[in-house]
Amino acid sequence: MILVFGGTTEGRKAVEVLEEAGTPFYYSTKTEEQDVALHHGIRLHGALDHQAMIAFCREHDIRLLVDAAHPFAQQLHGTVADVAEELRLPAIRYERIFPERDSSLTWIDDYSQVPTDIHSLLATTGVQSIAKLKPLEAKGIEVYYRILPRESSIALAKAQGASDQQLLYYEDSKTIDVNADAILLKESGLSGGFQEKVEAAKAKGMQVIILKRPTIPVIFHTVNGPHGLRRMVEKLLPDFYPLHSGLTTGTCATAAAVAAVLQRYSGETPAEVPVILPNGETIHVAVGYGDGDAYCIKEAGDDPDVTDGVEIRAEVRSERSAVSGEQIVIEGGEGVGRFTLPGFDYPPGEAAINKAPRQMIRQNLSPLTSHLSPLRVTISVPGGEEIARRTFNPRLGIEGGISIIGVSGIVKPFSEDAFIQSIRKCLEVAKASGTERVVINSGAKSERFVKAYYPTLPLQAFVEYGNYIGETLKIANELGFRKITLGVMLGKAVKLAAGNLDTHSKRTVMDKAFIATMLQEAGCPIDLTDLTLARELWERIPSTCLQAFANTVIDHCDRHCSRLVPAAQLTILLIDDEGNIFHYSPTSP
Repeated sequence: MILVFGGTTEGRKAVEVLEEAGTPFYYSTKTEEQDVALHHGIRLHGALDHQAMIAFCREHDIRLLVDAAHPFAQQLHGTVADVAEELRLPAIRYERIFPERDSSLTWIDDYSQVPTDIHSLLATTGVQSIAKLKPLEAKGIEVYYRILPRESSIALAKAQGASDQQLLYYEDSKTIDVNADAILLKESGLSGGFQEKVEAAKAKGMQVIILKRPTIPVIFHTVNGPHGLRRMVEKLLPDFYPLHSGLTTGTCATAAAVAAVLQRYSGETPAEVPVILPNGETIHVAVGYGDGDAYCIKEAGDDPDVTDGVEIRAEVRSERSAVSGEQIVIEGGEGVGRFTLPGFDYPPGEAAINKAPRQMIRQNLSPLTSHLSPLRVTISVPGGEEIARRTFNPRLGIEGGISIIGVSGIVKPFSEDAFIQSIRKCLEVAKASGTERVVINSGAKSERFVKAYYPTLPLQAFVEYGNYIGETLKIANELGFRKITLGVMLGKAVKLAAGNLDTHSKRTVMDKAFIATMLQEAGCPIDLTDLTLARELWERIPSTCLQAFANTVIDHCDRHCSRLVPAAQLTILLIDDEGNIFHYSPTSP
């Protein structure tokens, strides 16, 4: 079992990561105030001292500790570290992402170091810090304390001598609503709104004083994001997840490029290199070194992928001048395919290295190469051309090798049964919430758009189907939902319209002949000869035909879906890449 200490944004994210396993775990918070949805997790509340934590771990066979508490929960960090050491348990610290320290700000290690050459101070460091700041008042400094508007917090503030006039309450934590010479902030990280608070204070001309975050005990394995947490749990407790995650080709190419730069320009050859993922978190990736280049072995985890185990290599060399105007030029070498059709991130003839991996490579190399002349990075995959023949690349017009892809940087595998059971659990929670309507959608992007479309529905009403549209509808029907909305983007919609209730790319690709038939039905035939991706249709179809085409796609989708939910009112929303939503409009031509 895993015991997680949360109560923060990171605690909530830790829950989401561990819930993916479908395995029980414990989630502990000091109070009951945090609203967090647990399906497999078991909620605990109340502080645990050293002896109580020891007893709980022994009684419940805890094999891994995860500290996702606030960065300044110093006592808890120490207790978790001590317990981990005493019981010889591995421990993970789920840290926040912290921006680099700005030297123009005033950094302190302790409250006693607050400068005293100011007349007034706004302290946002929490109710527990009031007693520590009281000595400033004795020196004639006017201090205001911003605290949470809870009865317990107000009572504690007044018990420490704060007056009503000194207390301000959090309505918007990023707004500075008092004129003071200086503001005292904790180094709370990006998820704590740290940057926004700093900028708001600067705009008001306030001196910004930052209390540095405490040092984390060395016993912890530190991560700073959900992907890193999952990968660390997989490493330390391999049997917790039934299937393990992997790395995208984009992450492997980035790791190889980082290693190649370190080897060439500093002589360093570390066994692992840090890689910043698109979500801002950092993971460490194993690399190796060749004669003048570096490589990363593609790790697919338990995702069935023909690229598992291949070498992705990077060679770097200095350029005399940046012909393209870029500091870092990226090109494809042996085994990396080339686009031969339009519709991708880059035009025909370019290496099949997608936009997200290119951005990752540049983001990770920029701090290492800012002092160097322009750099050329060549990514290659020995044997990539042969491997590509076993992928959909030839059908998509990518020739000569594999693609370097990956939006998140991580491959998260799910067994079909486990994923469908997760969908069922989410639908059961939606039903228990009392919502009249359930809104099923493919993922984070489409969910953002349908949430805006249904702003009054509770969070539990939105359920991701991934690719399992048919199974999700069957479960929704079984649970008795009477109003169901299906939000779908065009790539999945054209597959669904053709009768594919599972839209995974490993099982089906878009049928251009069927799309042409739908365009004929809608009265807007266009040439599809060089169509590569379904989303290109949004740009190719004349605006006067878009609603008619949307009607046709929705009608075909409805024919396949409505029979699965015979007792429900089914609404299908077709979503474009910009978030525009088309619903069936019988009045359109």
